[in-house]
Formats: sequence, C-alpha cells, structure tokens
Amino acid sequence: MKRRTALTAAGAAAIGAATASSAAAAPTQRSGKARFVRGADISGLIKNEDYGAVYRRADGRRGDAVKILAENGLNCIRAKVWVDPADGYNTKTQVVELGRRAKRAGMDLLVDFHYSDTWADPGKQYKPAAWAGLGFADLKTAVYEHTADVLGALKRAGVEPGLVQVGNETNGGLIWPDGRWDQLEQMAGLLTAGCDAVADVLPKAQTILHLAEGGNSGAFQWFFDNAVANGVPFHAIGASFYPYWHGELAGLAANLNDLAGRYGKPLYLVETAYPFTTGDSDGFANIMTDPEPVAGFPSSPENQSYWITAIADVVKAVPNGLGKGLFWWEATWTGVAGAGWDPADPASGNGWENQALFDFDGKALPGLRTLGTL
Repeated sequence: MKRRTALTAAGAAAIGAATASSAAAAPTQRSGKARFVRGADISGLIKNEDYGAVYRRADGRRGDAVKILAENGLNCIRAKVWVDPADGYNTKTQVVELGRRAKRAGMDLLVDFHYSDTWADPGKQYKPAAWAGLGFADLKTAVYEHTADVLGALKRAGVEPGLVQVGNETNGGLIWPDGRWDQLEQMAGLLTAGCDAVADVLPKAQTILHLAEGGNSGAFQWFFDNAVANGVPFHAIGASFYPYWHGELAGLAANLNDLAGRYGKPLYLVETAYPFTTGDSDGFANIMTDPEPVAGFPSSPENQSYWITAIADVVKAVPNGLGKGLFWWEATWTGVAGAGWDPADPASGNGWENQALFDFDGKALPGLRTLGTL
C-alpha cells in the first residue's frame, strides 16, 4: 500500500520552514452538547465486503461491520471521497451508502475529500484527470461543485455529516501544481472553494483542514498561519499521528496545545493506528513489519489498545476542551483478495490488515472496545 511510503520523506521536503494564527469561530456542536468523538475511518469497507470480507463480534458471531462498530461504542465514521477512481470505489455512491448505514447505527459521519482520483498525502496530491486541462478559475469551480455535489447527495439521503474535511494531509498543498505549497494564494483559493461549498450546502457542519505529522509544530504553524492570512474560512484542525512515524507523544501534545492557544479551534486526531501483529494474511507485504514499531511496544493486541488510550489522553488534555476526538485509520480494512490499495491495479494487495481493528478471521479485536469506551 504505497500511500504511506512518502510520509516521512515528503513532509519536510514539501513544507520547509514555518509560522501561524486563527480564522472563523467554530459553530455550535450540532447536538448542542460536547462529546468526545470516538471514530474510525472505514473507507475501504464496501470494497472489502464486495470481495467477500466477513466481520465478527468479539465472541465470534458474524455481523455487519458498521453495527459492530456502533455496538462497541463508536459514534462517528470517516469516509474518503475520490473524484473518478479507476475501480469505482470511494466515490459519492459509497459515501452515501456508508453515511446511511452510520446513521441507522446512530453514528455521525466525517467526509474526507481528497480532490484526487487516488491517494492524496504529503508526497502526492495528483490532480483528477477530468480537471487536468482546467485553468485556475475553473479548477476552483470544479472543487466547489464536486464538494457540493457529494454533500448534496448526502443531504438528500437524509445524512448530514457534522464534519467535513477539505483536503487530505495537505502539508504541501493540494491539487498539484496549482495548489502546491509554493503557490500559497492559489492553495488558499482551492481550500476556500471547498469550505464555501460546505457552508452553502451544510451550514451547520464544521470544516476541517488536515495535516500529517501531528508532532511537527513548525509544519502546522506554517500551514495554518498561511491559511489564516489568506482568509480560508475553516472551523477546525485535523492531524494524523502514527507513533512509529511521527515521534513521541510529548511532541504531539506540544503541537496540539500550541495550536489550541494560537487558533482557539477544535482539534481532531483524524488518523492513527498501530499493528496488532507482524503477521500477513494476503501475501502482500505489510507497511509496518517491525516487531517493535515503537521501542518497548511490540506489535500486539494489547499494545494496539495501549496506543488508542495514550493518544486519546493527549487529545483530551488539550486546553479549554478543544481536543474533540480520535479516529482509527481503516479499522475494517482486512486482507481480502481483490480489495487492494491501488484503484488502478486489481492485483494489488493490502499492506494494512495487521493494523485493522479486526483480526485475520474478521473478529473484533480488544482495541475496538477500547476505542469505543474512550
């Protein structure tokens, strides 16, 4: 699963130095009362199911994966949106289906717009093929219309997400080269187009801007100072933090606490994970194979649970109650032939199944219950 191979190398190279401040105030929580978001990204679930994945409760009984998440206490799912992926997954169709299922199970939805036909992260932000020939003004319109189209479909389906992520791990900008890190005004213009679409279609939703490397304070200051200076109307800040890639918890805490003081905005840890085993179930090399990804913490179900609690404790300790929630990345992406990482290559496999919250038999791991009881 090549998506993650560029994270550590590309973050610093794409960003450079840094400096930062605050934008519009966050709207009142939709429910009228605060709650800690206990979430999971399940973007790959429908493709997995279509290729035969089976999910089981901790006692071994088979069930619907979304219902199993809710039964264990999760209150939100996250689902990514690609523009025109080669395999037809992670589109408006699947997001609406996941949104409906989440709502039936009593959960909220976070929609994650990548603005690409494939993975977008610090090392790559490929422009969708359909937008390749557009001038910048038309590109902004395309971002607005794509965002509004997906959210409008969700609204018509009776599913209004409370959280909408405009761009994914945009440390180096988005939709390269037009919105790359060295085109700051254009980067801001594209982010603003997405935020404006959210505001027009779902005025109660919070817009999140999301960066990787959750312990890299300089990167966050640089990005958000520039977003504020260029008038991007975002409501909240999202971060990825993988303990084996992004440093110590102290660095995450320092960054989140600094962001809270600088911007006064809600903070979400929208991606994290840890392996429960070094094993492999599909013959495709795992991304994380180290038997001890963080010194002193071997890959195990117990240490997967440990990191859920430890990271959540950091988020909850952010001053002024601004640490709002945590999402486990691709909790349901178990190893199933055909449901690989590359939308353009049916033969590709899954390098992430040893970090899911279901084991190789599809059985819920202890970490799922830990996440649901935060």
